[in-house]
Amino acid sequence: MIDLTGKSAIVTGGASGIGRATAAVLAELGAGVVVADLDAERGEEAAKEVGGVFVRCDVSRAADCDAVVEAAVGAYGGVDVLFNNAGIIRRSTVLDIAEDDWDLVMAVNVKSILLMSRRVVPLMAAAGGGSIVNTGSGWGIKGGGSAVSYCASKGAVVNMTRAMAIDHGPQNIRVNCVCPGDTATGMLADEARQLGETVDSFYADAADRPLGRIGQPRDIAQMVAFLASEAAAFVSGAVIPVDGAGTA
Repeated sequence: MIDLTGKSAIVTGGASGIGRATAAVLAELGAGVVVADLDAERGEEAAKEVGGVFVRCDVSRAADCDAVVEAAVGAYGGVDVLFNNAGIIRRSTVLDIAEDDWDLVMAVNVKSILLMSRRVVPLMAAAGGGSIVNTGSGWGIKGGGSAVSYCASKGAVVNMTRAMAIDHGPQNIRVNCVCPGDTATGMLADEARQLGETVDSFYADAADRPLGRIGQPRDIAQMVAFLASEAAAFVSGAVIPVDGAGTA
């Protein structure tokens, strides 16, 4: 049921973690993949692994996002799937967050979706449709401590997804949001360091959920692949936790 043969996909934040796993799964299912990331070394590695294309990209910059889309069109003729996945976290409250950090989190987590989508939507519309998947978070559905900018940004992603699904459904463009729970990525390890905790203890606490473990990047990637495919042809505007029942 899930076959992406002949499709083209852009994955932002594709050099590591959920993005890298998703690039691999999409390629396994037949898609041509453009990996976009700031990390050139790991991005090149990821693109080589999946037989795709790497473009170094700061997703908060319009010119960089434009270059990614142009690369996808040049390599594959268009864009069928856009996975807006790039993200960062700064653990802090409103009392201690630096204004620059607030602006950076919003730029990477929210503005990037605008910059990528506004270039991709016209291409998808002209081609008869497509699929956009945004990375939200369990903390986009409910709140979390000492993560005010991240919670605000992911709440924005969740409702931005719904708005986009309404706006672009008539063009046969489906827009959905995956909301990972704690997942074994470099970003999760960085959270532990920001809070002054050991990675092992942080991961152990994060596993306290009904399924009894934290997520693995491929857990999220497989949901993205489903949403990207025709198996999800009537799924749009959905906000889907992939978190071992953590938000439940």
